[in-house]
Amino acid sequence: MDGWLPLTIQIAAGVLLVVVVGWRTPRWRLLWLPAAAAVGLLVALLAKWYVDANALATDPAPISLWVWIGITAAALAVAVLGWRGARWWRRVLSVPVIPLGLLCTGLVLNQWVGYFPTVQEAWAQITAGPLPDQVDAAQLSALQGKASTMTTGRVVAVNTPDTASHFTHREEYVYLPPAWFAGARHPQLPVLMMIGGEFNTPADWIRTGGAITTIDSYAKAHHGQAPILVFADSGGSFNNDTECVNGPRGNAADHLTKDIRPYVVSHFGASSAAADWGVVGFSMGGTCAVDLAVMHPELFGSFEDIAGDEGPIVGTKQLTIKDLYGGSAAAWAKFDPLTVMAAHARYTDTAGWFDNSSTGSGPGRRGGPNNGRGGNGGWQGAHRGQHRHGGTMTRPGPMGFGGRDIPGDGMGGQAADAQRLCAAGGKKGISCTLHYQPGGHTWQLASGAFSDALPWLAERVHTPTAPAGT
Repeated sequence: MDGWLPLTIQIAAGVLLVVVVGWRTPRWRLLWLPAAAAVGLLVALLAKWYVDANALATDPAPISLWVWIGITAAALAVAVLGWRGARWWRRVLSVPVIPLGLLCTGLVLNQWVGYFPTVQEAWAQITAGPLPDQVDAAQLSALQGKASTMTTGRVVAVNTPDTASHFTHREEYVYLPPAWFAGARHPQLPVLMMIGGEFNTPADWIRTGGAITTIDSYAKAHHGQAPILVFADSGGSFNNDTECVNGPRGNAADHLTKDIRPYVVSHFGASSAAADWGVVGFSMGGTCAVDLAVMHPELFGSFEDIAGDEGPIVGTKQLTIKDLYGGSAAAWAKFDPLTVMAAHARYTDTAGWFDNSSTGSGPGRRGGPNNGRGGNGGWQGAHRGQHRHGGTMTRPGPMGFGGRDIPGDGMGGQAADAQRLCAAGGKKGISCTLHYQPGGHTWQLASGAFSDALPWLAERVHTPTAPAGT
C-alpha cells in the first residue's frame, strides 16, 4: 500500500504534531520538550532492540519505522507532560496525533512487509469480509455435477478436528477446483498444503498471497483441473511462532500431519498418496515446507520453500532450543532438516523448489545443482523471477521481515540457507532447484514465486491433464 494516501497521512500527522508541540514557555522548550524527545528516542531504541533480540527480521527495517515509533511515543509524552499548561485547543489536538502516529507506524510497517497491498484488502481483512470464491459448506452439494459451467473453484471454511494434536487452531480453508464438482463422485485429486509466515492468519495466502487468482487461472487453462489447496493454521494465533514443530507453543507438526491431512483425504475425497501431496510455504512456512517433506516423505512428495530459513529458529540455536523445544536438544535435532536428512535413508521420490529474493530481474530459466526439474514461466502473465543454477550466489538479494539472519549465528541469509539445504538434499536423493526473483521478503514475492512454481508443482503431484514440464 503506497502512493498518495500514506504520504498524506504522514504529512498530516507531522503538521499536527508541530502544532501540538508549539513554542509555549521557556520552561516547556528547555525542560519538557527535550524530555518528550528523550522518551521518543528511548522507545524507538527499545523497539529496535526487541526486534533484533527476538530475531523478528533479517533485512534491516526502514529508518522511517523507528522514526515513526519514536514520534508516536514522543507525541504521547508531549500530551502528558504538556497537558496542565496547554490551552484547551492544544489539548484537543494532542489526542488524535497519537493514533495518527500509530497509523503512520503501521503504514510504514505494511510497506516493509507488503501485508496489505491495497486499502480494499486491508478493509476486507479488518472487517473479515468474504474471501474470493468463498461459499458455505452447505452450498457444495448443489454445485455437484456443474463443473462444466464453473469458471472458478470454490473456497470453503473448515473446522479441522484436533483429535491427534490437541492443537488449538483457527478456522482453516480449502480450495476445491471445478474438476472436484464433476460427476456423481468426487475425483481423488492431489493436494497442496499452503502455510504462511510467522505472523499470519490461515487466509493470508488467499487475501494477500493471491493464491486463489493463481490457482483459478491455472484451472481455467486446464479444463477445470487443478490441485486442491488447503490453507493450514500453523500458529493457532497471529503471533504464535510455532515453526511447525511440536513443543511448548503447541503441537503444530502433529496438527498438519495428523489432523489436516487425514481430514482432507476423508472429507473431500483427496488422494492419500504421498506423491500426490505437496507443501508450499512462505517465510516461516517455507521452513515448514522443507521440514515436513524431509521428515515425512511418506506423506509429502514435493515442496516449495519461499524464503524460508535453514531450519526452525526463533533466535540463536541456544535460544531456539530453550523457547521452541522447552530446552530439549533432542527435540531440536528431530526437527532440524539438515540433521534429519543426514540420518535418513536415501529419498526415492522427493523434490523441492527453493525461491528467494534477488536484486536481479529478467527472463527466468531452469536451474539446480541436482538435475531437478522446474523453472516454468509462471502462471500469471509475464515471468517475474530470475532462475539461476545452484552454486555460490554472486549477488545476494534483500531478505526482510519474517526471516532471521542473526549476526554471529553462522546461518547466513535465506538464499544461502536454500543452497545448503538443496546441496544436502541432493546427496540424499532429493531433486531440487534454486530460483530467484526481484523484490524483498514480502507477500508480493511469495505470490510471484507460487505462480512460477505452480506448473511444476501440478505436474509433481500428478494433477490430471497437467502438461509435462518444459
